[in-house]
Amino acid sequence: MSPGQAAPRGAMEPHATDGIWYASYPPDVAREIDPSRYRSLAHFFDECVGRFRERVAFVSLGSEMRFAVLGEKAHAFASYLQASGVKPGDRVALMMPNTLAYAVTLFGTLLAGAIVVNVNPLYTVRELSHQLKDSGAQTIVVFENFARTVQDARPGSRIRNVVVTGLGDLLGDGLNLKGRAIDLILRYVKKQVPPYSLPDAVRLPHALARGARRPFEAVRIGHGDIAFIQYTGGTTGTAKGAMLTHRNVIANVLQALAWARGRLVDEKEIVVTPLPLYHIYSLTVNALSFLGIGARNVLIINPRDIRALMRALRHENFTAITALNTLYSALMDNDAFRTRDFSALKLAMAGGMATQRAVAERFRAMTGQTLIEGYGLTECSPLVCATPLETHATHAFDGTIGLPVPSTQVRMRREDGAWADIGEAGELCVRGPQVMKGYWNRPEDTAKAIDEHGWLATGDIGVMDARGFIRLIDRKKDMMIVSGFNVYPNEIEDVLAAHPKVRAVAAIGVPDPVTGERVKVFVVKRDESLGVEELLKFARIHLTGYKVPAFVEFRDSLPQTTIGKVLRRELREPREAGSEPQN
Repeated sequence: MSPGQAAPRGAMEPHATDGIWYASYPPDVAREIDPSRYRSLAHFFDECVGRFRERVAFVSLGSEMRFAVLGEKAHAFASYLQASGVKPGDRVALMMPNTLAYAVTLFGTLLAGAIVVNVNPLYTVRELSHQLKDSGAQTIVVFENFARTVQDARPGSRIRNVVVTGLGDLLGDGLNLKGRAIDLILRYVKKQVPPYSLPDAVRLPHALARGARRPFEAVRIGHGDIAFIQYTGGTTGTAKGAMLTHRNVIANVLQALAWARGRLVDEKEIVVTPLPLYHIYSLTVNALSFLGIGARNVLIINPRDIRALMRALRHENFTAITALNTLYSALMDNDAFRTRDFSALKLAMAGGMATQRAVAERFRAMTGQTLIEGYGLTECSPLVCATPLETHATHAFDGTIGLPVPSTQVRMRREDGAWADIGEAGELCVRGPQVMKGYWNRPEDTAKAIDEHGWLATGDIGVMDARGFIRLIDRKKDMMIVSGFNVYPNEIEDVLAAHPKVRAVAAIGVPDPVTGERVKVFVVKRDESLGVEELLKFARIHLTGYKVPAFVEFRDSLPQTTIGKVLRRELREPREAGSEPQN
């Protein structure tokens, strides 16, 4: 719900739009899923390992890890956590790109009954420090390239256990000569591992060896237990942790699998995973849903390195891929991708940001498949809506976000508080088993987001047609999406306002053909000596790269309401002729 707003009138009563989307469902998609099918994500994982033991679960840098080995190492990591004093409900932060180590520690943490706190490895010290303190994490697993950030962010946190992993870990059996060679090159030739001091840290292989020497003690995990604290900026820009329970995530995995029924086949699929697994979209769809059908999962460590990505796919006749609009665009500019045989491709999903029609049309012309768009948010684990797969196999991109997935209700709320009818615009509200438990340690924010009847207000404005298809016509008023990541102006403004030469600052998003949007800031100087480069240097210290402003415009004042609130909508309007930005 919007802050302070009451629940819509008739929140529990049936509404004219309820269930109209079922008539548009493919015949093999069930209307409901049963989250009680699995007791927990640990139960789900163990069943997958048992069903697909001899199949390859993950591939990284050409090295394969079978389901059986994944199960053994995940249980060993769970045993290590238990030996280190980690109890059910404790928070374990994972700060890694897409590697075999991430998969092992993810499932090991869940097996131990601990809560996974996913961390963007590109976070600055300030951003990591907030997340560690807010979550109360006592354990962190960090990719060694980012260990210095942990070193600097650790003071003031509750971190007592640090596990460090490198790119070469787990790439082979026995002596792992390949992995050791890779790590040596990265450290001493390419110098990609900055010096750090974490004297009490344990290397992941040693942690796994220690865990393997002691028996794993199974723990009781229930549907209501928290599986993930997944951070999202929220509409205010304050980083909040969405509490996703085992039931929430199990439900969303089953919803995704129900949607793909009849198109994806157990033990036959090869999925490419270039999106970071610490992102909720890739986590639920790639790490978990494809695990549930025994797919071969090709992990891409750095999707920005298109040449390396194509080398990873050289011998992979993949059947599915999930990516952002920007990555699909970059792939289609690559000769090796353009000349591939796409006859095996069944599913190409686009998420995280709006898909541009030009990109979708170009992709269909090149591959014969239409990009599938959907809609979701962290608070919903994340999937809410998706376009039927059979529709996209035969029809052109239509720009809708599709239909509500099984066991999900969606309504639009008008500004007057009543539910909107078919064809009427309103704030998209969702209710279903995938909706989060609430925000970690933020009961007031939880009450503002979820009403007493379980409706989560997304802040996005949409409209539903007579077939149940939904089209977004606006999104959260001030949020920007840069390369698929949510960027909130309040955070940028708070950081830049701390510069001693800044009097006032406002941030907006401006359209960009590559990243979707880029950040622009309007600054009122406190000291006339302030220049663009000085301001950006300050920003780079305190903000992740995609949040750093691409444009800076200095002004004498900012438009404000009578009570002093900056009017960002006026900043988004074109300047008068003759007034040019300074960068």
